[in-house]
Amino acid sequence: MNVGQMQLHKRLVDYKNSPITEGILDSQYLQLLGLQDESNPNLVVEVASLFFTDAEQLLNDLSRELTQQNVDFQQVDVHVDRLEGQSPSIGAPRLKNACIAFRHFRNTCQETNIPVYLRCLENMRQEFLLVKSKLETLFNLEQQIAAAGGTIPIGRPHL
Repeated sequence: MNVGQMQLHKRLVDYKNSPITEGILDSQYLQLLGLQDESNPNLVVEVASLFFTDAEQLLNDLSRELTQQNVDFQQVDVHVDRLEGQSPSIGAPRLKNACIAFRHFRNTCQETNIPVYLRCLENMRQEFLLVKSKLETLFNLEQQIAAAGGTIPIGRPHL
């Protein structure tokens, strides 16, 4: 391994650990990494891509619902429940907690309090974007290492 590859590899190891130590990703993500092996080296990227697509759609649907003249709160609840249910698939506890906070406000606030719902939605969107940004950066580092002729460590990071 040349110096450039070693630097990229160290950045990858450090970056793989940071979302976990920051609480952005959790043990579910570690389990997902543990399922990835030589026979399925793109498992995490594939699961993350599906999660990104679905979560973005749900957030857009929520935004659209909450800006309607007559908000269909039953549909809003369905979207929040789906997003909360999908968050563990990638191990995103902060996003799941943002969904729980939305539901808490939903249970305690009047339906006419749309600004509170929009703030909760913005918090959910920010947590999603944080997860997406961390994982995309990680995937880009892996691609750089592979392009430089290095190998990507398979499995869970060493914390």
